[in-house]
Amino acid sequence: MNYNHGLRSSIFALVATMAATSPALAQQPQSGIPDGEIIVTATRSESLASKTPVALTAVTGDTLTAQGITNPTSLAEQVPNLSIDRSNGLQITIRGVTSTDNTEKGDPSAAFMTDGIYIARSQAQEVSFFDVARVEVLRGPQGTLFGRNTTAGLVNIITQKPQLGKFSGSLEGAYGNYNTQQATGVLNVPLGDSVALRGAVNYDRRDSYLREGSNWRTDLSPFKKNLSGRLSALFDLGDGELLIRGDYSSIKGNTANGLLLSNFYSTPIATGVDPVYRANGKSAKSLLSLNVPYSGPLERDNDTWGVMADFNYDLGPVTVSYLGSYRKFNRHEDTVSLLADGSRGVPGRFDGNYWQNSQELRLSSNSDGPLKAQAGLYYFKEKSGIDYHLFGLLSQTPGTVGYVFGFPQDPTISKSWAGFGQLTYSLTDALRVTGGVRYSKDDKSRVGFTVRCGSIACDQPGDIRTPNVAERKFSKTTWRAGIDYDVNARTLLYGVVATGYKAGGFNDGCEIGTGANCTLRAEALYYNPETLTSYEMGIKTRFADNAVRLNLSAFHYDYKSIQLSQLSDICGGPCNVTTNAGAAKVDGIELEGVINPVRSSRLDFAVSWLNARYDEFFPQPTIDWSGKKLDRSPSIVVTAGYTQTFELGNGGNIQAGVRSRLSDSYELAALATVNQFRVPSYTKTDLLLSYNAPGDRWYVQGFLKNIENSIVVTTVSVGSLSSLQVADPRTYGARVGFRF
Repeated sequence: MNYNHGLRSSIFALVATMAATSPALAQQPQSGIPDGEIIVTATRSESLASKTPVALTAVTGDTLTAQGITNPTSLAEQVPNLSIDRSNGLQITIRGVTSTDNTEKGDPSAAFMTDGIYIARSQAQEVSFFDVARVEVLRGPQGTLFGRNTTAGLVNIITQKPQLGKFSGSLEGAYGNYNTQQATGVLNVPLGDSVALRGAVNYDRRDSYLREGSNWRTDLSPFKKNLSGRLSALFDLGDGELLIRGDYSSIKGNTANGLLLSNFYSTPIATGVDPVYRANGKSAKSLLSLNVPYSGPLERDNDTWGVMADFNYDLGPVTVSYLGSYRKFNRHEDTVSLLADGSRGVPGRFDGNYWQNSQELRLSSNSDGPLKAQAGLYYFKEKSGIDYHLFGLLSQTPGTVGYVFGFPQDPTISKSWAGFGQLTYSLTDALRVTGGVRYSKDDKSRVGFTVRCGSIACDQPGDIRTPNVAERKFSKTTWRAGIDYDVNARTLLYGVVATGYKAGGFNDGCEIGTGANCTLRAEALYYNPETLTSYEMGIKTRFADNAVRLNLSAFHYDYKSIQLSQLSDICGGPCNVTTNAGAAKVDGIELEGVINPVRSSRLDFAVSWLNARYDEFFPQPTIDWSGKKLDRSPSIVVTAGYTQTFELGNGGNIQAGVRSRLSDSYELAALATVNQFRVPSYTKTDLLLSYNAPGDRWYVQGFLKNIENSIVVTTVSVGSLSSLQVADPRTYGARVGFRF
C-alpha cells in the first residue's frame, strides 16, 4: 500500500467526519468573558480572539499544562502551519516562510517574543514554559504594529502578571523517560492594595534522545539541564499600571544533537540528485544511533538574563504605553561537527557574549467615537562578540595551518529604528476599516576574521586571517489595509492586505579593494532584504450556544528576494552563506475548530492546506527550481484532539484525552548540492489521563506522546560537515501539581 495515499485517505476521511467545526483552541474561561473565549493582544490592545481580525491561535497556560506542552517545540501540536525545530537554536517556520541563518549576523523570518520583547538569539529561546498566561501565534506578516523580522509572523510568550490582593501559589513536578525531570514553583504575594509581587522558578532536565554507538566515547547526557527564575512586580497607579520583570536562566547540558545523513538517506550525496529516504523499516534505536569516532568534551554552559518595564497610563484622550528591555546572553559551548563520511567528529569551541536593548513608546486613543488610533516609536540595538573555532578540520596536526579554522568576530552590531501608526475607523456599528504604516531603518555592521591557523593565537608564519568586514544600511516602508464586518453578534468576517520586510545583510569576507585578502564583489558579500505581501480573508464564528466555534482563513503570498542560507566552502572551509532567491508563491487554507456538544466532551481540530512553491529560482545558472516546494511546507496537515471529562461525586473529575497529528510529506533543501531531502508523511498520537481534585486544588496526570515513535527529520545540513536533526521520539511520564 502506498503510504502517502493511505495518509491522504485518512486525512480526508477525518475531515469528512468532522464536517465543519472550529475556532481558536478551547481555553479555560477567564474572569469576565464568555466561556471558551480568550483575551489576546494581537492588535496591541486587549480584544477577544473571536473579534480580532487576524489569523491567530492563542493557547492558555492551563491548556499548555493539560496538553503536556512544556517547551516551544511542542506548539505545532496546537497551531496550524507552524513548526519550531531545534537546529543551531530554534528555527521557526510559519506557512512555509523561515530562515536558516542562526549565526550572530542572521535574523529569523518569524519573531520570537516574551511579553512583547523581541528575543534576537535563537539559542536563548528554548527555555521551558512556566507560569505562562498564554501563547499567541500570529500567522502572516505583522509589519506594522510589531515590525522587526515578522515576515512570517510571530510567537509571543506572555507570562503571568502578579495578582493584586491575592496570596496564592503552586507547585508542579514531572518525571518521564529519558530521565526527564521538571519542577516549577510559583508564589504570588500582595503588598497592600496596589502592589503585588510574583516569583516563579523552574528546573528542566532530560537526557539525550540520541544513542551512543560503540565508536562514540563521550557522554551524550544530559542533553539539557536548565534552571530559570522570574520575579515580577506590579504597581497599580490608579489610571495606569507599571509592571517590572527580571528573569534569569542557566542553560546547561550536552551540545551534541546531530546524526549522520546515512542513518536516514542514501549517501554519498550527489550534486543535483535528490537522495532516497531509507529509514522505513529501521528501528528507532538504529535511527537515533550516533556511532562516529569522538571522545572530546561537549559541555554547554550558557546563561541569559534580562529586565523589562511595561508602563501604561490613561491621560484621558490617550493612553501612553512604554515597553523597554535590556537583555544579556552568554554562550560557552564545546561542540562537535560530523564529517560527511562519518569518519570522525570535529571538536569545536564557541564563546560568545550578546546584549540587546529595545525601547518602544506608543500612544493609543481612548475616544468613544468611531476612530481608534495608535502610533509609536521603536528602537532596537544588539551587539555581540564571538569566538568560534573548529580543531582539526582542515589539518589534523596541531601547529600546522588549518588545524584551527574559526571565526573571531567582534563586534557585530545591529540597530533598528521605526515609526509606526495604525487607524481603525467604524463606518457603522458593524463595519470597520483599518490602515497602518511603519517605516523601518536598519544598520548592520561587523568586524572580524575567518582564520586558518596552527593555533588559536594565529600568530605564526603562514597563518591566514581573512577579514570579515562589512556594513550596510537598509530601510523599508511596510503597510497594512483591512476591513472587518460583524455579520451578526457571533460572526466576524475580515479581509486584509499586509506587507512584511526583513533587512538584508552580509556574508563572511570583505569587499575587493578594501583590504588585504579581500576578494569578494559587493553582490557576493551582501544580500538584499526579503519582502512579502499577503492577501488574506477569514471568518470567525460560533453558534449552537457557543458549542461550536470555527475559524476559517484563506491566503495568498507574494514572497520576493527570499533569503536562503547554506553551508559553503567559499571561505576556505565551511561557512554560512546567504543569497537571495528570486520569488515564491504561497497559497493556503486553514480551519480551526472546537465542538463542545456537552460540557463534559470537547473536540478540537485544525486542518490546513498549503501550496508553498518557488515561482522563480535558479540555485545555479542552469538549474531551475521553479515549482519546487519551500522547506517545511506539507500540503495537508490535520490535528485533532478529543477530551472526555468524567465528573466524580466528591467534586473532582477525571479527564481522558487523545490527540493525533497527521502530516503530509515535505522537503528540506540542500542548496550546496542542489537537491531536496524528502521527509515522508507521518502520524503522531498522544494520550493523556488526569485526575483533578475538588476545587482544582491538585492534579495528577499521566502522558504518552508520539505513540507511533515516529522519528521525523526536521533539519538537514550538507557539505564537508553534514548532519541532520530529528523531532522528539516517544516520551511518557507523569506530572503532578498543587495549587493554594
